[in-house]
Amino acid sequence: MSKLRQFPSGGAIRAARMRPVDLFIICGVVALFYLVVRVGATTDQPFRPGNPPAVSTDPGNLPYYAARSVLRMFAGLVPAVLFTFVFGTWAARSRRAVKVIVPAIDILQSVPVLTFLSITVTGFVALFPHSTLGLECASVFAVFTALVWNMALAFYQSLATQPRELDEAARLMGLTRWQRFWKLDVPSGMISQVWNGMISFGAAWFALSASETISVNHRDNALPGIGSYVAQALDDGEGARVALAVGVMIVTVVSVNFFFWRPLTAWAERFRTEECEIAEQPRSWFLQLLRRSTLPGHLARALRPAGERLDRAMRILGTGRGRLRHDAARRRAADIAFTVLYTAAVAAIVWKAFSYVLAHVPLPEIGHDALLALVTYGRVLLLVAFSTLVWVPIGAWIGMNPKVNRIAQPVVQVLASFPTNFVFPLAVVVLGASGISLNWGCIVLMALGAQWYVLFNVIAGAGAIPGDLREAAADLGLRGWLRWRKLILPAVFPSYVTGALTASGGAWNASIQAETVSYGTTTLTAFGIGAYIQQATTDGDFARNFLGAVLMSVYVVVINRLFWRRLYRFAIRRCAL
Repeated sequence: MSKLRQFPSGGAIRAARMRPVDLFIICGVVALFYLVVRVGATTDQPFRPGNPPAVSTDPGNLPYYAARSVLRMFAGLVPAVLFTFVFGTWAARSRRAVKVIVPAIDILQSVPVLTFLSITVTGFVALFPHSTLGLECASVFAVFTALVWNMALAFYQSLATQPRELDEAARLMGLTRWQRFWKLDVPSGMISQVWNGMISFGAAWFALSASETISVNHRDNALPGIGSYVAQALDDGEGARVALAVGVMIVTVVSVNFFFWRPLTAWAERFRTEECEIAEQPRSWFLQLLRRSTLPGHLARALRPAGERLDRAMRILGTGRGRLRHDAARRRAADIAFTVLYTAAVAAIVWKAFSYVLAHVPLPEIGHDALLALVTYGRVLLLVAFSTLVWVPIGAWIGMNPKVNRIAQPVVQVLASFPTNFVFPLAVVVLGASGISLNWGCIVLMALGAQWYVLFNVIAGAGAIPGDLREAAADLGLRGWLRWRKLILPAVFPSYVTGALTASGGAWNASIQAETVSYGTTTLTAFGIGAYIQQATTDGDFARNFLGAVLMSVYVVVINRLFWRRLYRFAIRRCAL
C-alpha cells in the first residue's frame, strides 16, 4: 500500500500568506527602529561643564525635540518595569524584605524629583565628563524615579492580595518560581500594573520637562527636548513659540496614548478574572489592527524553543513550595538579628544625615524651614479638598455612563499626562494683572497637575461597580442622595482614597515649581518649602536642598501613616466590593 503524499491544508496556506496588514506593520517597525537609532545616535555629544548643548527655538526643531523627549520617557520606563518586577516580587514573597522595601518606597516616593536631579546631575556628569551622556542619564533617572515607586507598590499590592486558591493551585502543580512568576504573578497583577503605569507615565512627563533644563550651582544644564524648548522660549519671551510647543506636546501625549497605552490597556483585559463581564470594555483600533496580523504568531513560534530552554534553565531557582514546618527558635533568632541590624543601619543613616545638616545649616533655620513645610502642607490640604468637592461627583457620573466614559476617559488621560509647568508662565501675566499673590495663586498651579488623579481614580472606581448592584439599587428604588449614600460613595471610596493620596504626593512635588514661577524678566516667589528647595537647587546648596527634601518627606510619611493609610484600610475593610 503506497503512502499518500501530505499536502498543507487551505487554512495553513492562508495563515502563511502575507497580508496587507503585515506589510504595514513591517514598515512601521522599520520606521520606528530607524527613528530610534537616528535620534539615539545624537545623545553622545561633546560637553563641557558650564557650556550646555544649545537649545534652539526654531519651530522646525520641535519634531526632533519631541522625539528626544519620548525616547527618554521609554528609556526610563524599561528599568522601572524591571525594578518593579524584582523588588515587588521580593517584598511580596519575603516577610523580612517587606519590612525594608515597602517603607523605603513610601519614603522615596515623597522625595521631590528636583532633589534627585540636583544630586544625580553632578554624579552623572562626573561619570561622563566630556559627553552629554551624563545629562541624558540624569534625565532618564528622573523619569525612572517618577515612574517606579507607584508601579512597584501597585505590583506588590497585587501580589499581596492574590487569591489564596491561586497560590494553592500553583503549589499543587509544582510550578517553579520562574513559571509561577510568568504564569500567575504577572498575569494576576497585569491590569493594576498597566493602569498604574499609565498614571505614573503621565506624572513622569512633568519630571522630564524639569530634568531637561535644570540649574545647579548657577550652571544651566539643558538637553535638546520639548521641555528645554519651552524653557528657552520663556526666557526669550516668545509666547507664540511657547504656544506652538504646547500644541506639539499635546499631539505627542495623544499619540503615545493612542499607539501604546490604549492598546496595552485593552490587551490587559484578557487577564481579568471577574465572573461577570464588564459592560464597556476598553477598545483600541490599533490593537485590532495588530491582532489581524500573522506576524505575532510567527514570532511566537520562532521564539518558543528559546523560551522552553530558558524555562528549563530556570528550574535551578526551585519550586518555592516552602517548608511545611519551621524551627520556631531559629526563626525567632533570625528575626531578632534582622531587627537589630536593620535598626542599627537606620540609626546610623539618620545620625549621619542630621550631623551633615547641622554642620551646614543653623538650628533656627531648621525651625523656619519646618514652618515653610507646614505652609505648603496647608496648600496641599486645600487642593485635596477642592478636588474632592469638584471631581468626585463628576467622576462618578462619567464612570457610571459607558458612553460618556468612552469619550471622556482619553481626555482625562491627556490632561493628567500634560506637563502643567508649561502653562505656569501664563500665571505670571494673570497674577500680575489681577494683583493676586502667588501665595494663593500657586494652589491653582499645583492643582493643574494633581487634581486629575482624583478624577481618574473615581472614574475607574465608578466604572467597576457591578451591574447587579446597580440593578438591585434600581429595583429598591434608590434615588437622589440615598443612592449616592448607599451605593455610589461607598463603591468609589477606595478608589477615591488612592486618587487623593496620589494627588497629595503630586501636589508636594508640583509645589517646587509652582511656588517659583517666571516669565521673561519677571519672577514671582511664594512662601513655602517648594520655593526653598528650588532656590537651594539653583545655588547648588546640597545641605539645604537635602534638608528641604527631608522635611517634605517627614511631613508626607507622617501624614500617610496617621491619616491616609488608616483611611485606606478603612476603605478596604468597609467599602471594598
